[in-house]
Amino acid sequence: MIKNVYLLLAGFFLISFTACKKSPSSGNDTGTTTTTTTSIPSGAGDGVTLTNSGTTATFNLYAPGKGTVSVIGDFNNWTPTVMNKTTDGTRFWVTINNLNPNTEYSYQYVIDGTIKVADPYSHKVLDPVNDPGIPTTVYPNLKAYPTGKTTGEVSDFFANDPAYSWKVTNFTRPAQKNLVVYELLVRDFVATHSYQTLTDTLNYIASLGVNAIELLPVNEFEGNDSWGYNSNFMFALDKYYGTPNAYKAFIDACHQRGIAVIQDIVLEDQFGSSPMVEMYANSDGTPAANNPWFDQQNMHPDAVGYQLNHSVAATQYFTENVMKYWMQEYHIDGYRFDEAKGYTQVNSTTEDAWAAYDASRVALWTKYNNYMKSLDPTFYTILEMFSANSEEQQYVSQGMMCWTNLSTPGEQATMGYATNPSWDISGLFYDQYGFPATGTSPYGLVAYFESHDQERLQFKNGAYGNSSGSYNVQNLATGLKRDELGAVFMFASPGPKMLWQFGELGYDISIDQNGRTGDKPILWNYNTDPNRRHLYGVYQKMINMKVKNPVFTTTTFKYDLQTDPVKYIQLTDPTAAANVVVVGNFDVVTNTATIPFTGTGTWTDNITGTTINVTSANMSMTLAPGEYHVYSSSPLKQ
Repeated sequence: MIKNVYLLLAGFFLISFTACKKSPSSGNDTGTTTTTTTSIPSGAGDGVTLTNSGTTATFNLYAPGKGTVSVIGDFNNWTPTVMNKTTDGTRFWVTINNLNPNTEYSYQYVIDGTIKVADPYSHKVLDPVNDPGIPTTVYPNLKAYPTGKTTGEVSDFFANDPAYSWKVTNFTRPAQKNLVVYELLVRDFVATHSYQTLTDTLNYIASLGVNAIELLPVNEFEGNDSWGYNSNFMFALDKYYGTPNAYKAFIDACHQRGIAVIQDIVLEDQFGSSPMVEMYANSDGTPAANNPWFDQQNMHPDAVGYQLNHSVAATQYFTENVMKYWMQEYHIDGYRFDEAKGYTQVNSTTEDAWAAYDASRVALWTKYNNYMKSLDPTFYTILEMFSANSEEQQYVSQGMMCWTNLSTPGEQATMGYATNPSWDISGLFYDQYGFPATGTSPYGLVAYFESHDQERLQFKNGAYGNSSGSYNVQNLATGLKRDELGAVFMFASPGPKMLWQFGELGYDISIDQNGRTGDKPILWNYNTDPNRRHLYGVYQKMINMKVKNPVFTTTTFKYDLQTDPVKYIQLTDPTAAANVVVVGNFDVVTNTATIPFTGTGTWTDNITGTTINVTSANMSMTLAPGEYHVYSSSPLKQ
């Protein structure tokens, strides 16, 4: 009798356990009980993994410390399907069957019954507020938001979304030492703000001679009208500029023209609509103490969003997944990491303290760079660092590059002001930072006079330029000639260089017009102005000469770019093909100076095509204000 009772009880418990256990493959459980399982199905990555020709989807969410997670979406009529929890309590997963691979599905996660978020690993996000502002010409057939089914941003997947067929599969990237980067914001470059129009405009950029284009952030960001630095979904392409295939076609077209594509990316922080913030947030929307990715306070004075804590494994795992995704899915050639100096846990309240040598930051960037190089050995890593020279030396010696902001001395030089602050542009040369002339160190600084973050040179010339008598930098024609003067010195110095969009035409709308990050006029009519076209021609000549002649990669040079009004650069060609001397008068009055040449005889002015007879290795020259020359001992390739 007792034995029969035990058997009865055992049977009862077995039936009860079986009834409560949810089948992970059914996708039909809408209860609230989460089953703990040992592992996620093999091959299921973060986010959504599609199998069985798109008829099966496995959802996988990292959510340590959460009690329950359900998935809701088009596939279950937006009623919760409870997900399984792994035994370590860090992940939730479920497999949904019987999907139609020709149907585009939207979905969200519901966490602990109250928090509703899109998937951090979404490749596409639907936004009920901002999607209506995206023209159908830019993003055709955009799926309608599931109004009435849910609220907030939703994730999206489509198994049979047409794949892009790459035309260029073996692109050879330009050598780092020859890199000339054209930085642009799609929104302010073409009126349609679309990848399609940008692709159609590539011949203009290619004819300039640049061999790399750097796009401001293109992953999903808050709103539509933005520079893109307010990121919220790191795996999704922002729809405001076009479809994934349109972006891929742009990259492909760049590669066909020998142009690398560098993507500006923000992995230092995220904004409040990021699901990674929302999943673990205080009542005021700030990251909570149990957030596995974010700091509860920002660690540096320039922080804008919520700072990611790169000292923890969860953030490093996420970051490396983001890096890998864009590299492999979109065939990009490099990253420019915004606020790279902010990848730190050293709490700094001043700019000087923040810029101090940080050994943990060096170790972190070494790790990230090694990871990217393990995926693609020639991939470009560009850091917006602005830290101590000794720290930046650690990066450039590993083949990374650091932004070098010379906007202030560049502006002073083109405006014609020697002091307050100085027109010293010697920072164009790596030796000014204590870097050696060996390995990758001479080619580790991406120097520029303009970027998206700085005021435009020609605006400064027109608004504040110096004058003497009839010579006035504020005169448009004179100001544009001063831009030419600045360009020949910037591009003549060895190492990577960068220009901001339309700088080659003397764009003279202030960065602060319509607000710093607001829309700026797109002035293609500049092309009809002969003075602006002449400036374009000087940029074109200098860039082509820089890329095609080894003298511009030399580590044997002399220069005087500091206090004297007549500045010069002397370059000795390592192949003995042609030595170069660049000379220019940055003053607003005529000046005479002694210019060192590497030899006597006939030298060619590569801008005008004329020649001079150099009679002395140290030759006295008198230059009018703004006059410049790019001399070589034999004509340069252009």
